[in-house]
Amino acid sequence: MSENQNPRELAEQSNAWPFEEARKIVARLKRKPKDEVLFETGYGPSGLPHIGTFGEVARTTMVRHAFRVLTDDKVRTRLIAFSDDMDGLRKVPDNVPNREMVAQHLGKPLSRIPDPFGTHPSFAAHNNARLRAFLDQFGFDYEFYSSTECYASGRFDATLLKVLERFDEVMAIMLPSLREERAQTYSPFLPIDPRTGIVLQVPIVAHDAKAGTVSYDDPETRERITTPVTGGRTKLQWKPDWAMRWVALGVDYEMAGKDLIDSVKLSGEICRALGAAPPDGFNYELFLDEKGQKISKSKGNGLTIDEWLRYASPESLSLFMYREPKAAKRLYFDVIPRHVDEYQQFLEGYERQDGRQRLSNPVWHIHSGHPPKADMPISFSMLLTLVASSNAENAETLWGFIGRYRPGVTPRTHPKLDALVRYAIHYFRDFVLPQKRFREPAEAERAALLDLRDALSQLPDDAAAEQIQDVVYEVGRREPFLDKTGKVKTKDGKPGVALDWFNMLYQVLLGQEKGPRFGSFVAVYGLKNTVDMIDGALARSA
Repeated sequence: MSENQNPRELAEQSNAWPFEEARKIVARLKRKPKDEVLFETGYGPSGLPHIGTFGEVARTTMVRHAFRVLTDDKVRTRLIAFSDDMDGLRKVPDNVPNREMVAQHLGKPLSRIPDPFGTHPSFAAHNNARLRAFLDQFGFDYEFYSSTECYASGRFDATLLKVLERFDEVMAIMLPSLREERAQTYSPFLPIDPRTGIVLQVPIVAHDAKAGTVSYDDPETRERITTPVTGGRTKLQWKPDWAMRWVALGVDYEMAGKDLIDSVKLSGEICRALGAAPPDGFNYELFLDEKGQKISKSKGNGLTIDEWLRYASPESLSLFMYREPKAAKRLYFDVIPRHVDEYQQFLEGYERQDGRQRLSNPVWHIHSGHPPKADMPISFSMLLTLVASSNAENAETLWGFIGRYRPGVTPRTHPKLDALVRYAIHYFRDFVLPQKRFREPAEAERAALLDLRDALSQLPDDAAAEQIQDVVYEVGRREPFLDKTGKVKTKDGKPGVALDWFNMLYQVLLGQEKGPRFGSFVAVYGLKNTVDMIDGALARSA
């Protein structure tokens, strides 16, 4: 049985996607052994870091850990978070201050543009710092690399000279991918104008591999300029740049978005032309905003890192990233509550699983094989419904309900629940409250609510959630709430109750479409409070 197998043996058989990816790297090492495996993630700092950036690091970290398990941690691994801050800024992002100032520096590397936020030496330094602060907050083990520093320090020099040496081969790979007009002036090398600091998009009129130089005509003075390709005096167009970086750093694994499939292919061909094997990896699907549009750094649409963390735990975000990386997913506020609660469900299920099942549980990958013990006595959806029912704008009110329902549970004994309470209040205030729409009950619904009120009034104060749910179910066993589909099975063989009954309770009593199990909600909220709530709803619609 799997309990007797060691983690490596189980990992070799696991179909969890991080292990499937890690097995590619194991095969790569068998073909060409080396002492160290290098993982890379790339970041374009033209806009503020967004959740897609975090997702790439989180997913790569999961593959890295899976590889370590598959190799019994005998091969050294490193993860580089690489910032393309040498790129010239093509347009001013929509979501930054001082846009007029930034516009004056268009065309310059991001690392040479003043910080519009006024807190760092450059625009790139500001956005790089935001990225690093967030990755540090999550405890990622990574090394930060700046493109500007790599070019200027000479780290890329040897590989840049190799690109120059194989200039014609690189051009032969790139030209078929370009429109005819661009192909006539294309060069893999972009000189940095020594006068203006702008990354020049100019034709290269001569290149000398032996001297290590390229020549171009100054677009303003028409003077012929010859410059070394090394020392940060030039940079590469981004597809050759990506390939050059893989070769210079020795990258073994990098994933990329589905929109970069063609770029990965071209950069891989250039990598081979430079005498190296391109890294392994896969293309993940893109995140979409609420309108189904691709999330963009410069547009600032979709969710930011800080926004998710205002409403939910970091672990819930990691769960979102773990799931179905090759499927397009909406990344909007309404996905948050489900991921908060499902993270807890996976955590609770982990304790009951055998070794094989655990390696397919997302929490194993989220926590690098060591998930914490589950200890969340109340769900996020329940907290949201409690806030909605009581209009609680402070944590103390919510803790009053929790303490009565679960004696001994306090903010001190359950700090993660205390954080969840704060998340619930923020989420309710920003998303639930503006959408609250109480509907009036129809005549048959009104009669059912009166009967539910009377039935709940007769229960003892300490009635358990199951007992309450039975009463709620029994009252709803009437027209128009009887299940007509035959899908709802009952133990006693009586007619089942359709979801319409429970949806009506939430729509009429709480002004929301859905909620947690109603009996559980009443047990936490209190029978008397629920009776008062029904009275209030009936009075509203009288």
